[in-house]
Amino acid sequence: MEDCYRVLGVKSSASAAEIKRAFRARAKELHPDTAGEGVDNAERMRALILAYETLSNPGRRAEFDATWASFRKYREGSSSDSSFDYRMWLMQRSDPESRSKLIFFDLLHDLEEEAVREYLLQLEKDPSFPLSRFFDREDFMDCAFILAEELDLRSYPLEAFHLLIEVYRMEARKPYFKHFFPEVVLMVRTLVRTKLAGFVPDELALDALETALELKFGKKDDAFILKLMAQCYERMGDSHTAALCVREALRQDPKITGMRELKKRLEVYE
Repeated sequence: MEDCYRVLGVKSSASAAEIKRAFRARAKELHPDTAGEGVDNAERMRALILAYETLSNPGRRAEFDATWASFRKYREGSSSDSSFDYRMWLMQRSDPESRSKLIFFDLLHDLEEEAVREYLLQLEKDPSFPLSRFFDREDFMDCAFILAEELDLRSYPLEAFHLLIEVYRMEARKPYFKHFFPEVVLMVRTLVRTKLAGFVPDELALDALETALELKFGKKDDAFILKLMAQCYERMGDSHTAALCVREALRQDPKITGMRELKKRLEVYE
């Protein structure tokens, strides 16, 4: 665990103004025009931004202060630094940051089953569990993709989908994966086309399919998604909306297959 105050070079009693000034000064020192480009400087800049985001938010700062105090107490109680068990320390904590870091720690130390179990447990407690909140953008994107793969392997497609959507939107705002991004897109498309509708409750599947439509993969993909949505609505007894989805699917891709029986049941005539 990194000391945000040390990263910014301020005391734990620093005011909001002092924290902001320290951040600006350190950011100038690490800027490529001043310090030059390099992996080390980029990593230090990410750590600086994460520290500033933590300490500039009163709620997150209070949470960090409590966690850091506990971390120091636990570490100082060990006979030596070498005996400090970071995973055990995380496991003894119940705050969202510690549980998030436990998930990623396990994920990167060949404890994928434990990582998935912990993530699902946290989602059960809080469906909006803020996994991305406690990591810098790139670290979250890397680990979220790995976690999504593990969730998919264990037949949790909806949970995998929601993680990948978060990664997808981050990449759209600012490229990071770049040449690797097609892997993310492929996984999202596979989940949408083959592992949601008919496998998870229709209401939840529809939410995911509507989100997938917003990504605009292309007319053929959109038509296929609309067909899946029509099937969901039909199972839910909403024939009117199902028929609307069928018509829109045909408009997007007039040659889409597998529609004959669905059109007949919904009385959709071209």
